[in-house]
Amino acid sequence: INNDLSLDFGYLIDPLTSIMSMLITTVGIMVLIYSDNYMAYDQGYLRFFAYMSFFSTSMLGLVTSSNLIQIYIFWELVGTSSYLLIGFWFTRPLAANACQKAFVTNRVGDFGLLLGILGFAWITGSFAFRDLFEIFNNLIYNNEVDFPFVTLCAALLFAGAVAKSAKVPLHVWLPDAMEGPTPISALIHAATMVAAGIFLVARLLPLFIVIPYIMYFISVVGLITVLLGATLALAQKDIKRGLACSTMSQLGYMMLALGMGSYRSALFHLITHAYSKALLFLGSGSIIHSMETIVGYSPDKSQNMVLMGGLTKHVPITKISFLVGTLSLCGIPPLACFWSKDEILTESWLYSPIFAIIAWATAGLTAFYMFRIYLLTFEGHLNIHFQNYSGKQNTSLYSISLWGKKKSNKNFCLRSKNNNKSSFLFPKTKYPIDKKKRNRGQPLINIVHFDNKMPYSYPYESDNTMLFPLLVLVLFTLVVGSLGIPFNQDQPNLDILTKWLAPSINLLHQKSNESIDWYEFFKDAFFSVSIAYFGIFLASFLYKPIYSSFKNFDLINSFVKTGHKRSLWDKIINGMYDWSYNRAYIDTFYTTSFTGAIRGLAQLTHFFDRRVIDG
Repeated sequence: INNDLSLDFGYLIDPLTSIMSMLITTVGIMVLIYSDNYMAYDQGYLRFFAYMSFFSTSMLGLVTSSNLIQIYIFWELVGTSSYLLIGFWFTRPLAANACQKAFVTNRVGDFGLLLGILGFAWITGSFAFRDLFEIFNNLIYNNEVDFPFVTLCAALLFAGAVAKSAKVPLHVWLPDAMEGPTPISALIHAATMVAAGIFLVARLLPLFIVIPYIMYFISVVGLITVLLGATLALAQKDIKRGLACSTMSQLGYMMLALGMGSYRSALFHLITHAYSKALLFLGSGSIIHSMETIVGYSPDKSQNMVLMGGLTKHVPITKISFLVGTLSLCGIPPLACFWSKDEILTESWLYSPIFAIIAWATAGLTAFYMFRIYLLTFEGHLNIHFQNYSGKQNTSLYSISLWGKKKSNKNFCLRSKNNNKSSFLFPKTKYPIDKKKRNRGQPLINIVHFDNKMPYSYPYESDNTMLFPLLVLVLFTLVVGSLGIPFNQDQPNLDILTKWLAPSINLLHQKSNESIDWYEFFKDAFFSVSIAYFGIFLASFLYKPIYSSFKNFDLINSFVKTGHKRSLWDKIINGMYDWSYNRAYIDTFYTTSFTGAIRGLAQLTHFFDRRVIDG
């Protein structure tokens, strides 16, 4: 390394930093207020808030970094704090495995990030962003760089963002990371940590934009993630895993926008999605909290949408806030995500019709799976009080029912009457409340296991401390879309967000259109809203309870012919269900090919060392 190299640690405050800082602090304070009640009876209460503060500090350090080395230090601290938070209930094997999986998967991307940083430092002799961009642009202008090497270094930098923002193929950690407490899911996996990858690409966009093929590569990875995340969310039964797959898909939209060079649209969607998804995750935490009054501490049951239903009358405020978040994510005007998603879809038509068609179709899938979550959770009757959810065994649309599988019915006779006493017929294992993990307070203390006579047979609304952040986030979801709306007709591009990002936009040499064609805007909006309403209609048709019960699917069956074609259709639906529920078998492939291969190699080395070398 050159002896003249100096490294100055400092702050870089620009529009990108200010946007990220506002997101981290506003969502962070709401999550902290929410957590005060959510974690109140957990023995790790103090440890939880220590980890949360550590994470927030790391994230704020990351977004205010002025050079690549500083970014890398805080990048690793964010990874460490997320490891601690995902594995917060480390006595649960699933949580312990999930935090290890997240940590190791992110190490793959972080190794690429480190190599990319060193590569660009070797090319330009600087780590500071402003010097780096200036020197690199001069080298490109004078044609003094080796383009294959530069492209490789840029791809390695992008690998860090791929892992942190759960892009294909390093997305496998995100659904498993839902094993942590729900406030963690809202903070880390909705607004901040997963947005760090988007932040890195946005920060380095002046670097990427002058390198051929890298921008196209970024947009392709984003598009694949958009489609895969949406398809994986279609059949999830766990409410938090469904929202996690949704997050993955929406982050794909942001990366697609950055790959197309649409810096403003990506950041606009980052803002709107952060508030909407934080609202949905905190809403799901309120739902889980209320379900635990019936099933006790058991994530397999309290987070299972199949056991929910009919919660509207029990948790009305949570229901309204969850509906607002759902409609926003579906892209229904005038809520926040409509404005940003519509902008990305419009620009994708200008970039590539194929990209646009896939992004547009995925918008319909988004509406479908989000309303599926909403309907299974809030409509109909509370399914845990049903003896047979799906009605007749021979219903021909059984595979599209809540279960997706006929065999599921065998293990879910949930409640029966014996001598006028209620008894729950889950598997024989009793589930006491583990005081080392989470104990919700007075209503839960009396529920020792499932086969006692329980004081609460219905869910109830959360406390005000948990409802206040929900209502504030509802307000954000309603108004934050106005940041990107040009209210001044004479100067249509002078909306708040464009003014805010003006220095960065000028840096990227992006030309603004002289005026907005309102006809084009309404035409594009009509198409994006129509596909969203189609997805909502389809979800309502398949998942809304008929006559508020699950007796049968005769109405749906009347539209479908029986016979050979019907059985073929069932096989296709079952195949799609399995593919989505098992997350495209990518986790299985990684487990067998990478984990299995490494373990086999380790055993072979151990055998060789013991038997051959040692004799």
